[in-house]
Parts: sequence; structure tokens; C-alpha cells
Amino acid sequence: MSDLVLADISGHTGIITLNRPSALNSLTLDMVRTMTSTLLDWRDQSGIHYVMVRSSSEKVYCAGGDIRFFHQKGKATATEGAALIEDFFTEEYALNHLIHQYPKPYIALMDGVVMGGGMGIAQAGPAARIRIVTERTKMAMPEVGIGLFPDVGGGYFLSRANGQLGTYLGVTGEMIGASDALYAGLADVFVPAAELPALQAVIMSSSADRLRDAITHFAMPFASQADPTNSRLAGMRASIDQHFSSDSMNELMTSLSADASKFAGKTLEIMRKRSPLMMSVTLSQLRRAATMTIGECLRMERTMVRRCFEHGEVIEGVRALAIDKDHAPNWNPATLAVVTPEMVAHFFESAWPAYAHPLRALN
Repeated sequence: MSDLVLADISGHTGIITLNRPSALNSLTLDMVRTMTSTLLDWRDQSGIHYVMVRSSSEKVYCAGGDIRFFHQKGKATATEGAALIEDFFTEEYALNHLIHQYPKPYIALMDGVVMGGGMGIAQAGPAARIRIVTERTKMAMPEVGIGLFPDVGGGYFLSRANGQLGTYLGVTGEMIGASDALYAGLADVFVPAAELPALQAVIMSSSADRLRDAITHFAMPFASQADPTNSRLAGMRASIDQHFSSDSMNELMTSLSADASKFAGKTLEIMRKRSPLMMSVTLSQLRRAATMTIGECLRMERTMVRRCFEHGEVIEGVRALAIDKDHAPNWNPATLAVVTPEMVAHFFESAWPAYAHPLRALN
């Protein structure tokens, strides 16, 4: 086992602990491989009834993929860098699919920062998932801020969030808290961080058929501490549904510009810092993904990420955010007015024939 991913068994519970706190548990290829091999092994062990994924840090669950690795390998020679990037995304998306299809209950303790790839290993399939948030939860799919798009199945779970909340979160990259996550349908229960040790004891002593009821019962006394009906997203819901229902980024921005409210002004300010091209690509992704299976969605996203690195927008975005830290990316195109439907459509043109797609086996 990797020191960055710890795997333990306690009774009938398989426990995966992400253990790279110095890098906010950002996922490496080795971490993806360790998680995948562990989940495959536990899937076939009759003595393991459910899986719990947690962090060794109080600050972060998982902040996503290792973006410094993306920048380094994306700028390297084709043979040195491209192959490792291709492997990372193929295997990460295969892990996301494995989690969505996992036949045993899958519990994600989303305590602390949960972003990007961290969402991909938390938003399991609806039949088996139990997603727990705390007052320390800070959740986001912020990829449009680094020239990428909400991948790791983001098209699937954001397009299925309540109303247009997923569109808002994907296109703006905004961060939300526990009550917002519950309101959007991206979390199931709230438990205070101080109660997590007691909750984990309950989990490890519960039978498989009583697990969900046991967690729900344990969380019930704390429900008022993260009331979804009083969340920030709930207060913005009418405006979000009004402005983010469009299938056109130009129409969406025009709608916001015509609104004199504080919400519209702040949202425009945020979106003007994002990649105009990738906001447009993300909007198209979410509309397409709404009718796709998780396998189809991940295959689409695998094509999209190849196009992102070909274009170079993600390399520039990571440079500005994490390498030079000037927070002044030179987006290409620089404005939404220059983005054409043809530019957006290119991101969905598969780089492989169907029989050769690296995720062709996903069902």
C-alpha cells in the first residue's frame, strides 16, 4: 500500500484514508491506482460489507488532482509528459466509474475541503452512497478557474443537482458549505466534526442492512445546525434558476447583466475571471450529460480533457494559479464574444474511434 493512501479493515468496514495532507490530499496516479486496487479487492470479499473513505487531515478531504503534475507533464515532451497525463485521467475516470457502480455502501466523510477530484471519489452512485458533511466542509468544482471543466463525472452529478444549481456551480466554480451541499443534493447528512469519531464507531458496529438508518439516526440531533432551507443557495435559488437555465453563455451573461441585483453583480464579477472558452464548454457539457449514463459521461469527459491539453488553456490556468501565482491568466480566447460554437463543439469530437476509446469498457 502507498503511504499516501492507507487501507484498513475494522470488522465489516473497509476504511480508506487519504494521507497526503501537505498537498491537500491532491490525487496522484499512484493514489488513484491504490484506491482502485483496494476497492476491487474489497468488492469481492464477503466479509467486507461497506467502505468508508476519509482523510487523515482535519482541513481537507481531497482538493482534487495534482495540478502541478498537470502543468509539469503538460509542458514536457510528448513521450515524457503526455503518456502520464493520459494514464492519470483514464485511470482516475475508471476509478470514478467503479465508485458509481460499487455494489456495497460507500461512505464519504467529506470533512474539510472537497474539490474537483475529491468530488469524484465522493459522489458515488445513488443506491450505495452516503455523503457526510461537517461545518468544515468547503465544496467546489472550480475547474473553469484553471482552464478546465468539471470532470470526474461532474457533468453527471452537477446536471442532476436540484434546479440549475449544478449549472451555477459548474460555470462559476463557486465554493459552498454544508447546508448548501445538502440543499443542492450533493450531500446526504450533516454531522459536526467533533462527532465524527463517535459516528465512525457507529458505522463500524452497524450491520449492512441497518447502516443508512444508523447514520441518519445519529445525525438527526444535528440537523438544525446545517438547515438546507436556510442555506445561501436556497436564498439565491430563484435567481440561479432564472439566469442559468439558458443553453447559451452569451444569453446567460446578458440575462445577468440586465439584473441590477447584488447576486447578479457578484456573479458577473466572478465569471469575468474565468476562462470564457471553458465556461462555454462546461455549459454544453452539463446540457449533454443530463441524459447520459455515468459511463457515457466519463467517456465524453475523457475526450474533453484530451482537447483541453491540446488547446493549452489548462496549462495557462494552472500557471497563473499555482506556478507563477500572478492570478492573471491569458485566456484564449480572452473574451466570450470571440468564442464560437465551432470552438466549443471541437471539445466533444472524440480523439478515438469508439472501439479504441480508453474508457470503451465502461457500461
